[in-house]
Amino acid sequence: MLQVIYAQESAPSSYSKSIFLVGPSPRSSEVESWRPSMITELEAAGYDGVVFVPEPRGGEWNSNYIHQIEWEVNALEQCDLIVAWVPRDLDTMPAFTTNVEFGKYVGSRKLIYGRPDGSPKNRYLDWTYKEETGNEPLTNIQEMAMTATQLFEGALRTNGECKVPLLIWKTDMFQKWYKEQVAAGNRLEDAKVLWTFVIPKVNFLFSYVLWVKVWIESEQRYKENEYIFSRSDISCILPYWLDIESNELLATKIVLIKEFRSPARNSDGFVHELPGGSSFKGIKDPLKIASEELEEETGLKIASERFQHVQGRQLASTLSTHKAILFAIALTDEEIKEAEEIAEKGDSFGVVEDTERTFVEVKTLREVMLTDHVDWSMIGMMLNGISSHRMDENV
Repeated sequence: MLQVIYAQESAPSSYSKSIFLVGPSPRSSEVESWRPSMITELEAAGYDGVVFVPEPRGGEWNSNYIHQIEWEVNALEQCDLIVAWVPRDLDTMPAFTTNVEFGKYVGSRKLIYGRPDGSPKNRYLDWTYKEETGNEPLTNIQEMAMTATQLFEGALRTNGECKVPLLIWKTDMFQKWYKEQVAAGNRLEDAKVLWTFVIPKVNFLFSYVLWVKVWIESEQRYKENEYIFSRSDISCILPYWLDIESNELLATKIVLIKEFRSPARNSDGFVHELPGGSSFKGIKDPLKIASEELEEETGLKIASERFQHVQGRQLASTLSTHKAILFAIALTDEEIKEAEEIAEKGDSFGVVEDTERTFVEVKTLREVMLTDHVDWSMIGMMLNGISSHRMDENV
């Protein structure tokens, strides 16, 4: 059942979906608001969630304008979808505030926009909306309501969970983090989306930053001065060759990739890491991802049956929630020779359309340890994977 929350009224403590109606508000009883018609159309379209309406119940505005602003900002931040309908009238509803709200959220991937044909001073909004979303503005309230209703399915959230919009709530990366927090006895008290990065061509949320207020059950206190950065978990592959004659750990050869990545902070400006990555094509099996990434980034074709699962751990737990699932492959003499030949040729690999260009390197663990090219997380995975193999051999 559709539930309307008017200006400065408290949001429900629990709901499955929410919409905020952005647009010009009449400041006179003589001017008719468009929002009742939108609510009627939403109900007719089958929408059964919460609707935040930044107009007063009964039509009488509260004199405290700051409270009104705060209410609107909070509702805009937590809502799942912003329906921005702009029937601008320069004399009665100039929509100055609407311009600000539109500009702030048009890139959030949770806003749909429309206006009547002929509505003045909307050309810049039209252009911006198309640039940000690839969509044309809608032109009637019925179409807006139907589109809004069909855009998403809800998910029940309670208290602080309601502050996490469905765009983030329904992702594996959020749910995996939250599941472990709940299992530890903690709870999410509050949250606010600070940043999102969507891959435009596939409309895939790749990463986000979320400010969180968490109740730490074991310490009986809140932690609220941090944010979480999240992205998809990755699969990493450790292709290695043991020097059987010396049986020396540091003589182990490892197949790495060299790739330019902008955050690199070392003496050559490239990252030198184990092959690996994630998928935004709907593939969730870490082993399948690992198998595809190895061939894609190195040219080596090795049956996935030989991939040995080592462990899954966070790479930088003070920065990012995502984990690396590590697989190891003990290479044969022929395979390490093939990798060395690929490295010697200097051929590049990777997905060109994703601006990915990788080069194969073969280094001993000793060489890896003596350079600043390889970061601590990669060294940790190498040592863990090789040590696990050596322990298995000695059992």
